[in-house]
Amino acid sequence: MSLIQSIKENCKLCYACIRVCPSRAIIIEDQHAQVLHDRCIGCGHCVSVCTPKALRYIDSIEATEKLLRSDYKVIAICAPSIPGEFSDISSRRNFTGMIKALGFDHVCEVAFGADLVALKYKELLSDFKGKYYITTNCPSVVYNVEKFHPESITNLVRLVSPMIAMAKVVHKKYGADAKVVYIGPCIAAKREATRATDDGKVDEVLTFVELRKIFEKYNIKENSVEYSDFDPPHGRKGYLFPIHRGMFQAVDIDESHLTGRVVSTEGRFNFIEAIKEFENLQSLKKHIDLFYCDGGCTMGPGTSPDGQKFHRRSLVIDYTKRRLESGDKELWKKDIEEYIQLNFRRTYEADDQRTKSPSPEKIQKVLVALGKPNKEDHIDCGACGYETCKEFAGAVSQHFAKPDMCIIFNIKNKQDYIKNLKVANEKLEKTRQALEESEKNAQHEKEVVKAMSITTNTMLQKIPSGVVLVDQELKIISSNMRFIALLGEDAENIAEVIPALKGADLKTLLPPNIINLFKYVIDKNDGVENRDIQINEQLLTISIFPITKGEVAGAVIRDMQLPEVRREEVINRITEAIDKNLKMVQNIGFLLGEGASETEKMLNSIVKSYKPGKK
Repeated sequence: MSLIQSIKENCKLCYACIRVCPSRAIIIEDQHAQVLHDRCIGCGHCVSVCTPKALRYIDSIEATEKLLRSDYKVIAICAPSIPGEFSDISSRRNFTGMIKALGFDHVCEVAFGADLVALKYKELLSDFKGKYYITTNCPSVVYNVEKFHPESITNLVRLVSPMIAMAKVVHKKYGADAKVVYIGPCIAAKREATRATDDGKVDEVLTFVELRKIFEKYNIKENSVEYSDFDPPHGRKGYLFPIHRGMFQAVDIDESHLTGRVVSTEGRFNFIEAIKEFENLQSLKKHIDLFYCDGGCTMGPGTSPDGQKFHRRSLVIDYTKRRLESGDKELWKKDIEEYIQLNFRRTYEADDQRTKSPSPEKIQKVLVALGKPNKEDHIDCGACGYETCKEFAGAVSQHFAKPDMCIIFNIKNKQDYIKNLKVANEKLEKTRQALEESEKNAQHEKEVVKAMSITTNTMLQKIPSGVVLVDQELKIISSNMRFIALLGEDAENIAEVIPALKGADLKTLLPPNIINLFKYVIDKNDGVENRDIQINEQLLTISIFPITKGEVAGAVIRDMQLPEVRREEVINRITEAIDKNLKMVQNIGFLLGEGASETEKMLNSIVKSYKPGKK
């Protein structure tokens, strides 16, 4: 049965629940605390310490309401710790009247069941035969032994708890079909109720907190209900059951340090230590009476969170005194004689949840990671929830704990983090300053480029020749008005919408032969100079030059009809023709000179060969 439920969105990963869990039944997965239900003993400590309300025990309100709406006879049995919880209600008659106002047919006292169980304990412990026992009134103690000390199961007293004992009484008095709802401080009782069968069956378990919620839901207040009292049989000293040593005092079991055979303790640490000593020390030779909650049942996880244990303890004692003064002892004895013959024996089931201890190597590896490689580094402060650093390291290696649960490790990590954060902040500050300087430089460069762009564009527009810049896809990057005028009226209309024809496709504006020249210049990265072209019956000359290899090219187009262009072009071309002719004459003279020289050499050679004296 899953007693504890996780609420993922509420978990703050504070590890408080893991620290207090005595059975290591909580782990962190998917960024929130999750309960290992097979290991849980139902102590409810995790719920009590979880401030963000990320853990809660199962709610029995709806199931109880369903029982009250049914045709069954429903009986409430109230735990002896009610005086400590409901001190805000002026009298027990008002309290009982409020419960009956919810629809319960009868309201009985578990204190009577505690009286019966206490008498059985006295009978058992008085007939000592050399065997020592662990009391079984607290279900969390029972579950702890079954799961983590199964070899001690034979030492568990085979007697039911007061809750089950009272359920047996109710079923005998009101019939086997009667439905029983236990109202108490314990959430482990919710699981215990599911294990009881036959005449000890408890159908639902309401905590005190849940009962308050039902009162509030139906607006039930003590001044709005009729007086009523608990239905018999009534309890007597059984009301002392929820406080330390209360059950033994109820039937005068010897607790003397000199002659008694019982050691009684409560609280998480004492409860765990007592079981360990009971198992390991033969010299103990005592029965042990255990309660998990510090303060006994008056401080159970199902009680209101603002209670004070000594105040509640005194309230229970005072209430018990009043009940003893007003109760009918002879009637109580008669009731005891009637119900003491019921079968209060029970059995237990071993459910071994112990895990294999990690190897020393694994533990040492974790200790090194925690910064505690040597024994002198082990503080054993217990703040993590474990007695020793070594035990904590073992739990970490088994994934029952997280390194962050160690305060020393956490503080050191935070100090390192702060130091690294400081260094990072200093670097960030330097980076910020560098970025600001870079931004200033970039802004200055942007302004310079903008000024240069304005100047260049102005100069471009002043050039009498047409100028155009295109990219590799022959899209116009920029052009001047003279270029647009050379293209004609259509281009001028487009320029009114798209300034400088920026982004226009050059292929739609110039003839294919000129487009091929642009492609050649971009592809070959080679210029074309003073090539005559014709656009719209205009005789023009074009020079195309690469600007960025394979990406950008520029062109200058001049109108040959303009007098200044014509005069310049005639001079340039005559000069070019003169240069070419001079070069040609120079080449001819060079060739004639070379030929005459070769002929002279040949003739001289022949003359020499035919001189007298030689054949």
